[in-house]
Amino acid sequence: MTERLSFKEMCARYDVTPRTLRYYEYIELLQPERDGRSRWYGPRECARMTLILRGRKFGFQLEDIRQWLLIYEKEGTEAQMKAWIDLADGQLAELAEQRRQLDEAIDELQRLRDDTADSLKG
Repeated sequence: MTERLSFKEMCARYDVTPRTLRYYEYIELLQPERDGRSRWYGPRECARMTLILRGRKFGFQLEDIRQWLLIYEKEGTEAQMKAWIDLADGQLAELAEQRRQLDEAIDELQRLRDDTADSLKG
């Protein structure tokens, strides 16, 4: 028999709040089995949750993740992998730009800090 997790177990396993898990269901990232008021998460939902959290770690928007997961359901693995490459390329460019901006801000802050420290000395 395949493993099924309860709502509470799913929150604990993936270290997410109940609100987050409900929201992921609301925007149709996850679709647990229902038994009355109980929700049960099988291997498919666990795999999707892993991908969702990985995508969030890399800075992807939830809608991009949702669309990417839909590609698998509608077009299969190869189409999903090709879409992933496109998404990753875009995100890598975005992260590189953020890094450039952070480096610029750090350099400016360091200069201002050093100028202020120098003015206190002399």
